[in-house]
Amino acid sequence: MPGRPPAGHRANPEVIPVQTQSPTRPVEPVDEPDGAPRQPRRWLAAGLVAVIAAGLVLIGGGLAVALGLGRTETPVAGSVDAGFSLDMSDHHLQAVQMANLATGRSTDPEVLSLAFDISQTQLNQVGRMQGWLSLWGLPVTGTHDMAWMGAEGHDHMSGGLMPGMATDAELTQLRAATGNDFDVLFLQLMIRHHQGGLEMAEYGEAHASEAAVRGLARSIAATQTAEATTMAAMLAARGGSPLPAP
Repeated sequence: MPGRPPAGHRANPEVIPVQTQSPTRPVEPVDEPDGAPRQPRRWLAAGLVAVIAAGLVLIGGGLAVALGLGRTETPVAGSVDAGFSLDMSDHHLQAVQMANLATGRSTDPEVLSLAFDISQTQLNQVGRMQGWLSLWGLPVTGTHDMAWMGAEGHDHMSGGLMPGMATDAELTQLRAATGNDFDVLFLQLMIRHHQGGLEMAEYGEAHASEAAVRGLARSIAATQTAEATTMAAMLAARGGSPLPAP
């Protein structure tokens, strides 16, 4: 007789299938109720905050300008701001006129380069100063008594000309000159012109009420000081000597 199977032994054991894990899938970002992933929305929110903040700064600045916040009263005729802008504009225009004569009369690369720089720089500055005068409702041309500089301004006027400006006879002589003769006379007249403009710029920087006017005056003073030094060296190299200071 066959023996009885041991206790606890199953005659027909069931095969228990082994369950295998499916390949690991990336965890999807948890969606917010509207269906947009949470992390991208945070980036979007941060970007919108930055844009809005920048917009508020611009709007605030625009309102400040519109309301006149942080500004002084509009300059009037006879003020340092208006007088400086008017007189320095005409002073600059004569320098531009002299500088433009260099083309066709000089063959010196250094003189031509200097003349070009003076013409472009001072013409740009004239545009700024005449723009201010227009915004202030003041004329951009007129007589020049330099009253805005007080007694000091009257003392520097010579023959109806502002300090350092060339006379009609000197301009005629400059137009007739060529070559090295032109270069020497041009440098002589422009050095003196810069010296006269420097006094006006320094006064404007010290006494103008508008920050923009003071800033331009400061820039003019620095530029003309540096250029006058450069021109003095150029003049000496070409056998010339400076004219008496205004």
